[in-house]
Amino acid sequence: MILRVVFNKKNYLKYIGHLDLMRLFHRSFNRAGVPIKYSEGFNPHPKFSIASPLSLGIESEEEYMDIDIEYVPVDEFIQKVNKVLPKDIQIIRGLYLEKEEAVASLIAWAFYEIDFEIEDIKEKINIESILNKWLSQDEIMITKLKKKGKKKIEKEENIKKFIGNIVFKEIIDKSIKIDALLKSGNNGNLKPMDFMETLNRDTCLNIDMDSINIKRLGLYAEKDNNIYKPL
Repeated sequence: MILRVVFNKKNYLKYIGHLDLMRLFHRSFNRAGVPIKYSEGFNPHPKFSIASPLSLGIESEEEYMDIDIEYVPVDEFIQKVNKVLPKDIQIIRGLYLEKEEAVASLIAWAFYEIDFEIEDIKEKINIESILNKWLSQDEIMITKLKKKGKKKIEKEENIKKFIGNIVFKEIIDKSIKIDALLKSGNNGNLKPMDFMETLNRDTCLNIDMDSINIKRLGLYAEKDNNIYKPL
Protein backbone atom coordinates (compact mmCIF):
# COMPACT_ATOMS: atom_id res chain seq x y z
CA MET A 1 0.00 0.00 0.00
CA ILE A 2 1.15 3.54 -0.68
CA LEU A 3 0.85 6.02 2.17
CA ARG A 4 1.24 9.66 1.13
CA VAL A 5 2.27 11.98 3.95
CA VAL A 6 2.88 15.70 4.33
CA PHE A 7 5.72 16.89 6.56
CA ASN A 8 7.44 20.15 7.42
CA LYS A 9 11.10 21.13 7.68
CA LYS A 10 11.91 24.15 9.84
CA ASN A 11 14.53 26.22 11.64
CA TYR A 12 18.09 24.79 11.72
CA LEU A 13 16.99 21.60 9.93
CA LYS A 14 16.58 23.65 6.73
CA TYR A 15 20.34 23.06 6.40
CA ILE A 16 20.02 19.28 6.15
CA GLY A 17 20.53 18.07 2.59
CA HIS A 18 18.26 15.72 0.69
CA LEU A 19 20.37 12.57 1.10
CA ASP A 20 20.75 13.20 4.83
CA LEU A 21 17.00 13.77 5.05
CA MET A 22 16.38 10.40 3.39
CA ARG A 23 18.73 8.76 5.89
CA LEU A 24 16.96 10.53 8.77
CA PHE A 25 13.57 9.17 7.69
CA HIS A 26 15.00 5.68 7.15
CA ARG A 27 16.42 5.59 10.67
CA SER A 28 13.22 7.08 12.11
CA PHE A 29 11.03 4.45 10.43
CA ASN A 30 13.27 1.74 11.89
CA ARG A 31 13.23 3.26 15.37
CA ALA A 32 9.45 3.71 15.24
CA GLY A 33 8.97 0.08 14.19
CA VAL A 34 6.65 0.89 11.27
CA PRO A 35 6.41 -1.79 8.53
CA ILE A 36 8.11 -0.07 5.58
CA LYS A 37 8.62 -2.30 2.55
CA TYR A 38 12.06 -2.87 1.01
CA SER A 39 13.26 -3.51 -2.51
CA GLU A 40 14.46 -6.96 -3.45
CA GLY A 41 17.98 -7.91 -4.44
CA PHE A 42 21.49 -7.96 -3.00
CA ASN A 43 21.26 -4.49 -1.45
CA PRO A 44 17.61 -3.87 -0.42
CA HIS A 45 16.61 -0.30 0.37
CA PRO A 46 13.44 1.20 1.87
CA LYS A 47 10.73 2.10 -0.65
CA PHE A 48 9.86 5.73 -0.10
CA SER A 49 10.40 8.91 -2.11
CA ILE A 50 10.22 12.65 -1.49
CA ALA A 51 8.83 14.94 -4.17
CA SER A 52 10.71 18.01 -5.44
CA PRO A 53 13.58 18.06 -2.91
CA LEU A 54 14.30 21.41 -1.26
CA SER A 55 17.46 23.38 -1.89
CA LEU A 56 19.71 23.71 1.14
CA GLY A 57 18.72 26.55 3.47
CA ILE A 58 15.01 26.69 2.59
CA GLU A 59 12.32 26.04 5.19
CA SER A 60 9.05 24.37 4.28
CA GLU A 61 5.55 24.09 5.65
CA GLU A 62 4.46 21.24 3.35
CA GLU A 63 6.62 18.56 1.73
CA TYR A 64 5.26 15.33 0.21
CA MET A 65 6.50 11.78 0.60
CA ASP A 66 5.15 8.47 -0.75
CA ILE A 67 5.85 5.38 1.36
CA ASP A 68 5.33 1.75 0.35
CA ILE A 69 4.16 0.19 3.61
CA GLU A 70 2.13 -2.62 5.09
CA TYR A 71 -1.12 -1.27 6.48
CA VAL A 72 -0.98 0.55 9.79
CA PRO A 73 -3.58 3.19 10.80
CA VAL A 74 -2.50 6.65 9.64
CA ASP A 75 -2.83 8.25 13.09
CA GLU A 76 -0.75 5.49 14.63
CA PHE A 77 1.93 5.85 11.96
CA ILE A 78 2.15 9.63 12.46
CA GLN A 79 2.27 9.34 16.24
CA LYS A 80 5.03 6.69 16.23
CA VAL A 81 7.23 8.41 13.64
CA ASN A 82 6.84 11.95 15.03
CA LYS A 83 7.91 10.65 18.43
CA VAL A 84 11.36 9.76 17.08
CA LEU A 85 11.76 12.57 14.53
CA PRO A 86 13.39 15.91 15.49
CA LYS A 87 10.84 18.54 16.55
CA ASP A 88 11.63 20.66 13.48
CA ILE A 89 10.67 17.86 11.08
CA GLN A 90 7.21 16.50 11.77
CA ILE A 91 4.58 14.62 9.75
CA ILE A 92 1.39 16.67 9.56
CA ARG A 93 -1.11 14.40 7.84
CA GLY A 94 -1.34 11.30 5.67
CA LEU A 95 -3.65 9.24 3.47
CA TYR A 96 -3.55 5.83 1.79
CA LEU A 97 -3.89 6.16 -1.97
CA GLU A 98 -6.56 4.44 -4.02
CA LYS A 99 -4.57 5.11 -7.19
CA GLU A 100 -0.83 4.62 -6.99
CA GLU A 101 0.51 7.63 -8.90
CA ALA A 102 3.93 8.84 -7.72
CA VAL A 103 3.72 12.27 -6.12
CA ALA A 104 7.04 13.25 -7.73
CA SER A 105 5.43 12.98 -11.18
CA LEU A 106 2.44 15.11 -10.12
CA ILE A 107 4.19 18.20 -8.79
CA ALA A 108 4.01 21.17 -11.16
CA TRP A 109 4.26 24.30 -8.97
CA ALA A 110 5.90 25.42 -5.74
CA PHE A 111 4.58 28.31 -3.64
CA TYR A 112 7.17 30.39 -1.75
CA GLU A 113 7.21 33.19 0.81
CA ILE A 114 10.32 35.30 0.26
CA ASP A 115 11.68 37.98 2.61
CA PHE A 116 14.50 40.28 1.55
CA GLU A 117 15.97 43.69 2.24
CA ILE A 118 16.66 46.44 -0.25
CA GLU A 119 19.68 48.70 -0.10
CA ASP A 120 19.72 52.52 -0.21
CA ILE A 121 16.48 53.74 -1.72
CA LYS A 122 16.32 57.53 -1.62
CA GLU A 123 12.63 57.82 -2.41
CA LYS A 124 9.47 55.82 -1.80
CA ILE A 125 9.14 53.10 -4.42
CA ASN A 126 6.03 51.26 -5.54
CA ILE A 127 7.05 47.64 -5.18
CA GLU A 128 3.85 46.27 -6.70
CA SER A 129 4.26 48.45 -9.79
CA ILE A 130 7.86 47.31 -10.24
CA LEU A 131 6.89 43.65 -9.98
CA ASN A 132 3.95 44.03 -12.40
CA LYS A 133 6.11 45.87 -14.95
CA TRP A 134 8.77 43.16 -14.74
CA LEU A 135 6.19 40.40 -15.25
CA SER A 136 4.59 42.20 -18.21
CA GLN A 137 7.66 41.54 -20.36
CA ASP A 138 7.37 38.94 -23.10
CA GLU A 139 10.72 37.47 -22.14
CA ILE A 140 12.61 37.16 -18.87
CA MET A 141 15.89 35.53 -19.82
CA ILE A 142 18.26 33.58 -17.62
CA THR A 143 21.53 31.78 -18.34
CA LYS A 144 21.69 28.16 -17.19
CA LEU A 145 24.51 25.63 -17.27
CA LYS A 146 23.50 22.45 -19.08
CA LYS A 147 25.43 19.20 -19.25
CA LYS A 148 26.24 17.86 -22.70
CA GLY A 149 28.26 14.71 -22.31
CA LYS A 150 31.22 15.60 -20.12
CA LYS A 151 31.00 19.30 -20.97
CA LYS A 152 28.90 22.06 -19.46
CA ILE A 153 27.46 24.62 -21.83
CA GLU A 154 25.61 27.87 -21.19
CA LYS A 155 22.08 28.11 -22.48
CA GLU A 156 19.69 31.06 -22.51
CA GLU A 157 16.17 30.26 -21.30
CA ASN A 158 12.99 32.32 -21.07
CA ILE A 159 11.64 31.80 -17.53
CA LYS A 160 8.51 33.92 -18.01
CA LYS A 161 6.37 30.78 -18.36
CA PHE A 162 7.88 29.40 -15.14
CA ILE A 163 6.47 32.25 -13.05
CA GLY A 164 2.82 31.72 -12.10
CA ASN A 165 2.40 34.94 -10.16
CA ILE A 166 4.02 37.26 -7.63
CA VAL A 167 2.08 38.86 -4.78
CA PHE A 168 3.53 41.80 -2.86
CA LYS A 169 2.62 41.42 0.82
CA GLU A 170 4.32 44.18 2.80
CA ILE A 171 7.27 46.52 3.19
CA ILE A 172 8.64 47.57 6.58
CA ASP A 173 11.55 50.01 6.37
CA LYS A 174 13.87 48.23 3.91
CA SER A 175 12.38 44.76 4.42
CA ILE A 176 10.05 43.38 1.74
CA LYS A 177 7.91 40.25 1.75
CA ILE A 178 6.44 38.65 -1.38
CA ASP A 179 4.75 35.39 -2.34
CA ALA A 180 5.82 33.67 -5.56
CA LEU A 181 4.35 30.73 -7.44
CA LEU A 182 7.16 29.12 -9.44
CA LYS A 183 7.30 26.15 -11.76
CA SER A 184 8.63 22.94 -10.19
CA GLY A 185 8.87 19.37 -11.37
CA ASN A 186 9.58 17.33 -14.48
CA ASN A 187 8.03 19.83 -16.91
CA GLY A 188 10.13 22.78 -15.82
CA ASN A 189 11.78 24.10 -12.70
CA LEU A 190 12.70 27.56 -11.47
CA LYS A 191 14.75 27.77 -8.29
CA PRO A 192 13.72 30.65 -6.01
CA MET A 193 17.30 31.99 -5.79
CA ASP A 194 17.55 32.07 -9.61
CA PHE A 195 14.24 33.92 -9.59
CA MET A 196 15.54 36.47 -7.06
CA GLU A 197 18.84 36.99 -8.88
CA THR A 198 16.97 37.71 -12.10
CA LEU A 199 14.52 40.06 -10.35
CA ASN A 200 17.45 41.97 -8.87
CA ARG A 201 19.24 42.10 -12.23
CA ASP A 202 16.25 43.49 -14.12
CA THR A 203 14.81 46.02 -11.65
CA CYS A 204 15.88 48.99 -9.53
CA LEU A 205 15.23 47.21 -6.23
CA ASN A 206 18.92 46.83 -5.29
CA ILE A 207 18.25 43.66 -3.30
CA ASP A 208 20.67 42.70 -0.55
CA MET A 209 21.14 39.12 -1.73
CA ASP A 210 22.59 38.02 1.62
CA SER A 211 19.36 39.05 3.37
CA ILE A 212 17.09 36.69 1.40
CA ASN A 213 15.06 34.23 3.47
CA ILE A 214 12.91 31.67 1.64
CA LYS A 215 10.14 29.44 2.94
CA ARG A 216 8.20 26.97 0.79
CA LEU A 217 4.55 27.15 1.76
CA GLY A 218 3.25 24.36 -0.46
CA LEU A 219 3.57 22.15 -3.53
CA TYR A 220 0.86 21.80 -6.16
CA ALA A 221 -0.13 19.49 -8.98
CA GLU A 222 -1.82 20.73 -12.17
CA LYS A 223 -4.50 19.26 -14.39
CA ASP A 224 -6.53 20.99 -17.11
CA ASN A 225 -5.05 24.36 -16.06
CA ASN A 226 -6.24 23.90 -12.48
CA ILE A 227 -3.72 23.58 -9.65
CA TYR A 228 -4.45 21.53 -6.55
CA LYS A 229 -2.74 19.96 -3.57
CA PRO A 230 -1.85 16.29 -4.14
CA LEU A 231 -3.16 15.43 -0.68
